[in-house]
Amino acid sequence: MTQSVQALREQRAAKAREARNLLDTKTGKDWTEEVKNQVDAIYADIDRIDEQLTRFDRVLQIEDSLEQRGQVLADRSGRSVDENAAILAKEKAIFNAWARGGVEALTDEQRAHVKARRDEAQRIYGAQSVGTGSEGGYLAPRDFAGTLLERMAVFGGMRALATVIQTDGGNPIDYPTVDETGQEGEIVGEGTNATTGDITFGTVNIDAHKYSSKIVVVPIELLQDSRVDIEAYVNVALANRLARITNRHFTLGTGTNQPRGAVTAAAQGKVGAAGQTTSITYDDLVDLEHSVDPAYRLNGRWQFHDQTLKVIKKLKDGQGRPLWRPGIAGGDPADILNYGYTINQHMPPMAAGAKSILFGDHTKYVIRDVMAVTLFRFADSRYMEKGQVAFLAWSRHDGDLIDASNDALKYYQNAAA
Repeated sequence: MTQSVQALREQRAAKAREARNLLDTKTGKDWTEEVKNQVDAIYADIDRIDEQLTRFDRVLQIEDSLEQRGQVLADRSGRSVDENAAILAKEKAIFNAWARGGVEALTDEQRAHVKARRDEAQRIYGAQSVGTGSEGGYLAPRDFAGTLLERMAVFGGMRALATVIQTDGGNPIDYPTVDETGQEGEIVGEGTNATTGDITFGTVNIDAHKYSSKIVVVPIELLQDSRVDIEAYVNVALANRLARITNRHFTLGTGTNQPRGAVTAAAQGKVGAAGQTTSITYDDLVDLEHSVDPAYRLNGRWQFHDQTLKVIKKLKDGQGRPLWRPGIAGGDPADILNYGYTINQHMPPMAAGAKSILFGDHTKYVIRDVMAVTLFRFADSRYMEKGQVAFLAWSRHDGDLIDASNDALKYYQNAAA
C-alpha cells in the first residue's frame, strides 16, 4: 500500500506542477479557451487522485492508531504490550462467540471474564448501566470501543480538527476557558513591584449525551461463516452511523439536549453583500481571515462543504485565471490564502443566509468521548423469522467551543437575498 500511496503522490505532484506552469506562463492573450480547458482537465485529474489518497490515508490512520492504542492500553493497565494483546485477543474471541450465538454460546470461563469486566465497569462508571447478560447487553471489549472511536475519527469533519478528550465516566465537566488576547507584560524599574494582570476565567459545561447507532441487521448466513470477521463488520456499521450523527451535531448542534456545534458557537466574521446568496468574493475571504484574532490565525484553517470548495475554485483573477491553485506537496490539498482547508459535508452548502464557511483555530472546539460503549444483540422472532440478528450500540459524547474571547472561530454568511 505504501508504494501505491507514494506513486499517487508523485502523480499528483506532477499534475500540480503542470497546472502551475500553465497559470504562470499563459497570461494575457495567451490565456485562451484551449489553455483554460487544459487546466480544468488537470484539476479534474487531481481531484480523482485526491479521492484515492483519502481512502488510503484513512486505512493508514486506522492502522497507526491501532498500534498506538495498544501501547496506551498497556500503559494504563500496567501490563506489557504482549500481555495486553493476549487479553484483547481473548475479548475478541468472546465478542465473536457472543455476536454469533448470544450469551448461550459463551463458555463458563468466557462468562466469568465478561462478569469481571462488567463489575470493573460498574466500579468505574458508578450507577450507569452497562447491561447484563439476561438483558442482552454487553459491555464492548476495550479494543472494540477504541476501534469504534478511531473509525469515527477517520470519518473526518470536526473530529479531524477539534481537540478530542476521552473520559472513563460520563459526569458533566466544567471545562475552563481563559481570554488572554488583551493581556500584555510591562517594564518594571529596579525595586518596583510588578502589577497584577487580571485574567478573565470562565467555564463551559461539557456533558455526555447518549447516542444510539440505531439497529444494525446482520444476515444469519454472515454470522455462520467463520471466515467473516464479524467484529470488524459490526464495528464499521456502528461507527459509520455514530460518526454521521455526532459530526452533524458537532457541526450544527443547537446546544439544547445535544452538543453545541461549531457553526452555532462561532462568531460572525463576514456577511456577503446583497445578491451573494450562493457566492463569495476574494475580498470576502480576506475579510473573514482577518476577522480572526492573529493569535488564533497561527492554527487557522478553513472548513466548508465540498460544493463550497467548487465555488471557491471558480474564483478568477483580473485575467480570468483561477485564484485557487493545487498544492504541489504530495497529497496535501491546496491552500486558500496560505491556510489549509477541511471538507465537512455537514457544513451548509452556500444558500440564502447560510453560514457556509468557518475559519479560525478549530482546536478550540472540544469533543468529549465517554469510553464505555454498550452493545445489544437481538435475536427475537421479528428478526429470526427473516433469518437475521440485530445489533445496537449506545455511546456518549458532547462538544462545544471553548473560547472566552469569542475570537478563535468565525463564519462567513451568505446574503439573505
